[in-house]
This record gives sequence, structure tokens and C-alpha cells, in this order.
Amino acid sequence: QLQASGGGAAQAGGSLRLSCAASRSIFSIYIMGWYRQAPGKQREPVAAITPGGTTNYADSVKGRFTISEDNAGNMVYLQMNGLKPEDTAVYYCNADLRVGDPRFVYWGQGTQVTVSS
Repeated sequence: QLQASGGGAAQAGGSLRLSCAASRSIFSIYIMGWYRQAPGKQREPVAAITPGGTTNYADSVKGRFTISEDNAGNMVYLQMNGLKPEDTAVYYCNADLRVGDPRFVYWGQGTQVTVSS
């Protein structure tokens, strides 16, 4: 249902962009977002965007990361600027209907982001 791409390696201060393709049925009504999981840590939310375009971000990425969507292509992007070594993690695309039912939560495959100092 979700196909993530992008990521890779970057120097501190650099930029990367993640992409996530979703089916139309999901994209039109689900809250789309990105999570990340660093080694030895729990998965944490990074950014999310509602079908209406409202966005929210983790405090740690505010001002550096931007989540956006392409309605025509059913795509969600995470533009990551000003990368820091602590941004190193596996990033996951997420779609959540926010009804408290795991049947309505989807995850894409993880994509590695590695930031060197």
C-alpha cells in the first residue's frame, strides 16, 4: 500500500528527500506521515500531513524538515534540510486513519538515512 524511496547518506548540513507513494484510496482520507527509528531507540513520529494539508512536526525537526504532498500523484515527500548526525535512522512512511484500529494503519518499508559529521 505504501512504497517509500529516497534516503541515503549525507554530510551534516546537507539535504535529502524521501518519497512515499500511496494508493489513491489511502492517500485521499488517511493522515500521511513519516516516522524514524534510530538504533537502540523506539520509533518516533517525525512529521505528518492531513488530507486537508495541515502539517505538524516533531520539535527536533521543526524548521529543517518539510512534509508535502502531491495530490495528483498520490505522493508524500519529506524534504530534509540542515541534516544532523542525530537524524540518522531508518525512516518509515505511515498512513493512519486515526481511529484506534491497527487495521487502518499502514507502514511502508524503511529507508535508511545516514548523516555523517
